[in-house]
Amino acid sequence: MTREVTFSKAVNEAIAEEMRRDKSVFLMGEDVAEAGTPFKVLSGLVEEFGTDRVLDTPISEPGFMGIAIGAAMTGSRPIVDLMFGDFLYLVMDQLCNQAAKTHYMSGGKLNVPLVLRTNLGATRRSGAQHSQSLHALVAHIPGLQVALPSSAFAAKGLLKTAVRNDNPVVIFEDKLMYQEKGPVPEGEYQIPFGEAEILREGEHVTLVGTSSMVQVCGEAAEILDDDGISAEVIDPRTIVPLDEQTILDSVKKTSRAVVVDEGHRNFGVTAEIASRISEKAFYYLDAPVIRLGAMDVPVPFSPALEDLTVPTPESVADMARRICHGEHVHGA
Repeated sequence: MTREVTFSKAVNEAIAEEMRRDKSVFLMGEDVAEAGTPFKVLSGLVEEFGTDRVLDTPISEPGFMGIAIGAAMTGSRPIVDLMFGDFLYLVMDQLCNQAAKTHYMSGGKLNVPLVLRTNLGATRRSGAQHSQSLHALVAHIPGLQVALPSSAFAAKGLLKTAVRNDNPVVIFEDKLMYQEKGPVPEGEYQIPFGEAEILREGEHVTLVGTSSMVQVCGEAAEILDDDGISAEVIDPRTIVPLDEQTILDSVKKTSRAVVVDEGHRNFGVTAEIASRISEKAFYYLDAPVIRLGAMDVPVPFSPALEDLTVPTPESVADMARRICHGEHVHGA
C-alpha cells in the first residue's frame, strides 16, 4: 500500500525503521535530539530511541565525524547528521582521508559503514555559507558513495540502502524539498545504488537532472511538449556509482543531451556526465552535450540575484529547444 508523505517524513521513517531493525545503528549530530534538526526532519526519534542512540553533539564537526568513523570501524553503523552541506569543509580530512581510505589501507580487513546525511541547494535565502551544493567534492574521492534523492520515495529507499552498505555513503538532500509530498510504500523497500530511473520517455532530447534539478527537468519537458519536442528525463539517483549505461542508451536514442545540476558548473557533476556521453556516444550525437549548473559565483543573499544563479525549467527548455533546432549554443 502506498500513501502520500513528505520528503522529511520519508527520511524520518527510514532512520526509525533501520534503528529498529539493527541495534548497531545510531544517530548523531548537532541538535538531532531535542531540536530534531533545524528542518525538523528527525523529530520524535529521541523519544523512541533515547539519548543513547540519538546523540546531540557539540558544535565540533571534525570531532564528532572522527568519533563516528571510529564507531563504524568497531562494529556500529552511525548516521551522522551534518546540519548544512557547507560544513563539509570541516570534515573533509575525516571523511576523505580516513573513512574513504580505511578499507583500502587495511587490506580489506576494516570497513567503515557510515552514512553522512547532509543537504544542498540555493534559493532559500541563507547566504553564501549556507547555500552551496558541494556533492562534486566528495564524488571525486575514491572510496565514497554519493546519493542524491529527488523525491520522498527515493529519499527513503536510498537511505535504507545506505545504512546497510559497508562503505561510507554521503547523501545530499535538497533543503527546499523537505515539505514536498510524494507516494511512498508502507512496506519495506530499498533502491539499489547505481540504477538510474527514467522518469519520462522521449524521442528528441535527453534531460539528465540531479536532486531538485530532476523536477526542473520534468517541468522543462512539459514546456517542450508545447513545442512538439519530446524530452526523456533521467534521474541518476546516485552519482557514485553512476548508472552510465542508462544515460548512454537514452542519448543514443535521442541524439541530444542536456545535463542539469545545482552544483557549480566548473569541474562539477555536469562536466563528468557530459564527458562520458561525449566519449562513449559521440557518433550518435547531433549536437554538443549542453551543461547547465549553478553560476560560478558565491550564492548571493539578495533574492533577486540568488534566483539568477541556478537553472530553471525555462532555461533548461530554452537550451533543449535550441539544440533541437540545430542552433550553435553553449551551456551556462
